[in-house]
Amino acid sequence: MKPHLVVALAYDQLCTFEFGCTVELFALNRPELGVEWYDFAVCAAEPGKLRAAGGITVEVPHGLDMLDQADTIIIPGWRDADETPPPALLGKIRLAHARGARICTICSGVFILAAAGILDGKTVTTHWRYAEKLLRRYPEIKVQANALYVDQGQIMTSAGSAAGLDMLLHLVRKDYGAKVANMVAQRLVVPPHREGGQAQFVPRPMPADEHARLAKLMDWVRSNPALPHNLASMAEKAAMSTRTLQRHFKDSTGMAPGEWLIRERVAIAKELLESPATSLPQIAELAGFGSEESLRRHFRRIVANSPGNYRKQFSVDAQTPA
Repeated sequence: MKPHLVVALAYDQLCTFEFGCTVELFALNRPELGVEWYDFAVCAAEPGKLRAAGGITVEVPHGLDMLDQADTIIIPGWRDADETPPPALLGKIRLAHARGARICTICSGVFILAAAGILDGKTVTTHWRYAEKLLRRYPEIKVQANALYVDQGQIMTSAGSAAGLDMLLHLVRKDYGAKVANMVAQRLVVPPHREGGQAQFVPRPMPADEHARLAKLMDWVRSNPALPHNLASMAEKAAMSTRTLQRHFKDSTGMAPGEWLIRERVAIAKELLESPATSLPQIAELAGFGSEESLRRHFRRIVANSPGNYRKQFSVDAQTPA
């Protein structure tokens, strides 16, 4: 079988960081992984040398016809959310989608797929700055504005620039399993999973002292997940009233303290599930759920998967796909 071909789209006024993330993930040789890595190519949305952010000029060897061969297409942003992409590009995207190619976008790249008309009825995400514009322009699309990335199977979309790395590592995890994805993340010196959503990055002013107290509380809870935390105990630990704590949690994370706590416990459970040595009752206790039934219920709600199926997919001992 021929290697899986990943094709990245380049265009004039290219988003350099997003493009660089794509090159770093898929273009480098990775013999230490012990698997047949992807083939990688770049195609240009328009002829001639292309300008990229930072005064860089990019000369691309392939035109849009390369998209016809791609198994996976990566669109690293788009130069202007208000600019309609070239008709030739939109046509190639429609053809690729029709034949089953996987298409992934970073940040504003989702506007290309929306303009191509292949997102109707689907759930997507983009940078929080663009979420309202995307929803207003394409009301038939469901925009999950707080997600770092959304996996719809054939189509994946990610939020702001760095969230592209989260999505691309997720893509590697789907293709090669958790062990390989973790090794790639280690080489990149980034976490294999980054929890939370965009709400934590939306600028919301908070007094420095109260911000420090909230951050300290969050770190303490993460270090002591098995304790029986509740709103009152967390407020006491942060030296705030319960009302103040609720307000600052909402401003900082977009969530109430209780929902943030559950999601942190789910994140801990996910890490523990990646090691087959820890049983589900032990995980429920260590993550602070109290019971296996509570773990299963919250895990299904947040991850849309069962703990058992998650372990089969992402355990470090999971068999690498052929």
